[in-house]
Amino acid sequence: MRVVSGKCKGRSLKAVPGSSTRPTTDKVKEAIFNMVGPYFEEGIGLDLFAGSGGLGIEALSRGLDKVIFVDRDPKAFQIIKENITACDLNDKVEVYRNDSERALKAILKREIKFDFIFLDPPYKMQQLVKLLETIEKEKMLNSNGVIVCEHSSEIQLPDEVGLLKNTKREKYGIIGISIYQLKDEMIGEAENG
Repeated sequence: MRVVSGKCKGRSLKAVPGSSTRPTTDKVKEAIFNMVGPYFEEGIGLDLFAGSGGLGIEALSRGLDKVIFVDRDPKAFQIIKENITACDLNDKVEVYRNDSERALKAILKREIKFDFIFLDPPYKMQQLVKLLETIEKEKMLNSNGVIVCEHSSEIQLPDEVGLLKNTKREKYGIIGISIYQLKDEMIGEAENG
């Protein structure tokens, strides 16, 4: 596993030991960022089931200003910190060991809005729709923001979740990627409001 592109390109990333997390392959990571980037001028990201931190680190390498990493697994929490240090990104991150619901509640209190949210929960406890509903209801996504959902390719996420619209779907073997953005009419209202 490595950083695919950007200022940290080629840096090796450690994987979380054991089978509790499955890192996003470099091929899928490249595909994700080709769909949503591939590079960024600025922005804030949330890597909610961060695992080894690969998606958030890739986003920072490609130009995001800051990423908040969350994972409840103590081994993942340690590996994220090691990978961030190896890529010299400590000044651009916050890392929390917490479950997704508690983390979202804590973030809500801070009233942070994100440009990119990466959701890659364990396939066995697929909770993506509930997470999308929370993000939409609490208005956690900036008007031009993007949510990247990684899931089992057998799962078909809904076309719409509240004001979020599925804008792209791709399959890479057993992995499915679904991209959500706010519907166009909501972006107009947000910019005019």
